[in-house]
Amino acid sequence: MIGDDFFRSDPLTCAPGLIGTTLVWGRCTGVIVETEAYLAKNDEAAHTFTRPSARAFIERNRAGAAYVYFNYGVHWMLNVLVKGGRADGFVLIRALEPVSGISLMRKRRGLHDVVKLCSGPGKLTQALNITGHHHEIDLCSDARHCFLPRSEDVEVVADERIGITRSAHLPWRFTLKGSKFVSRPVKQR
Repeated sequence: MIGDDFFRSDPLTCAPGLIGTTLVWGRCTGVIVETEAYLAKNDEAAHTFTRPSARAFIERNRAGAAYVYFNYGVHWMLNVLVKGGRADGFVLIRALEPVSGISLMRKRRGLHDVVKLCSGPGKLTQALNITGHHHEIDLCSDARHCFLPRSEDVEVVADERIGITRSAHLPWRFTLKGSKFVSRPVKQR
């Protein structure tokens, strides 16, 4: 299990560092193939820029806590708190390659195509049944809700963040090179 010391760094280190790790969520697991970094300060796209509740969340929680919010009244989004290193902020878990619990994910999502089960942050939370009930849980101490280290070296690609309008140009979206499970293909440069 990845401990909270991993999340005592900064989002721009943790976001690519989570690529290739495994997210365990109850009976379901998946390899993380896409993340995005958000800084607590001076990042117009981060919740901390406009939401005092996000700043309060950082103050009262430890590194590795789940920050779960309802996006546009449609989807839950899973983030992990990065705190106590060079910069505080969040890492959004954007996509997974499903590994186990696939039949349960298919039932929850109502579709069969394994590539599309977790190919976006809202799809991922629906497939794993992540809701506001999981907000503020410690993702570094419970084997039922945690991250497992990479089993092999991976190649990570940095790209512009997507699904936002402010500070979208920053190359703070990280993907597993060549993965067909990402939410959107990486832009060719």
